[in-house]
Amino acid sequence: MSALTRCLQEEANAIASAADRLSSTQVEAALQLLERCADRKAKLVITGVGKSGIVARKIAATFSSIGLMALFLNPTDALHGDLGVVAPEDVCLLLSNSGETGELLDVLPHLTRRGTGRIAIVGRTDSSLARGSDVVLEAAVDREVCPLNLAPTASTAVAMAIGDALAAVWMERRGISPADFALNHPAGSLGKQLTLTAADLMVPAGKLHPLDTTTPLPDVIGGLTRDGIGSGWVQQPDHPGAIAGLITDGDLRRALQLNSAETWTNLTAADLMTADPITVQGDVLVVKALEQMEHNRRKPISVLPVVDPNKQLLGLLRLHDLIQAGLA
Repeated sequence: MSALTRCLQEEANAIASAADRLSSTQVEAALQLLERCADRKAKLVITGVGKSGIVARKIAATFSSIGLMALFLNPTDALHGDLGVVAPEDVCLLLSNSGETGELLDVLPHLTRRGTGRIAIVGRTDSSLARGSDVVLEAAVDREVCPLNLAPTASTAVAMAIGDALAAVWMERRGISPADFALNHPAGSLGKQLTLTAADLMVPAGKLHPLDTTTPLPDVIGGLTRDGIGSGWVQQPDHPGAIAGLITDGDLRRALQLNSAETWTNLTAADLMTADPITVQGDVLVVKALEQMEHNRRKPISVLPVVDPNKQLLGLLRLHDLIQAGLA
């Protein structure tokens, strides 16, 4: 066994031991405080000093990302004005391995006077911080992974694991869905899949030049070149703005291959287009539009017309745009 593997196993064992020591009553009380916080649209304020402060920042980021407003509060700054961000209906999560961190103990009575709920994640349940809190979650470790048993290692891993577990169970209880999660992660792959619609990524119809069914081949080629998206749309003769067909570079090549060169000058957009193409509406999620492109039975689709309920063209959604957005 390598030294690195041994250290990882020691941290894993420390987390497992902490899970066994946690009081189910205290865990339930902590979760009820977090649920009350969410019900009141209040904040979860998380604080700690040193390495515990770094863990506190991470836990705050996790809760914010899943929909519970959370922030990190530097306890020193809190005593010099930042305590004003804490309201009586808020909940404060305090992290300290020793439970005797001076800065946190200085803040504690002010939280108590405000009536702010207090959850302590501490290594010692008989500490001053534990005695001044409403809920105590034990995060004790037998020793640090550090060979000197000094640098916070196993203790910070346990504290972070408890914070992550609280967040996970809170998500479960609140019924947080992938769509809810995506609202706070709009730039991620999941967020894009669950929030971007065809209308968000399409090339708008206003930037495209419609073709008529009678447009001759040279003008069709000119139109495809002018718009620069590798395709052109053909409008219905009696309903301007309504799509009658779609012409892609592939449609153009196939039509030229099927017809002798002598007849090319007689070809019109009606001869070249794919009539009655598959379309999607603007509010369809792009991930659903991509499924239609990939699983079309007629032929591979690289351009998908986006229409309104009256079949008026809104724009063209290209596979190229989906790839650029990281969705294909």
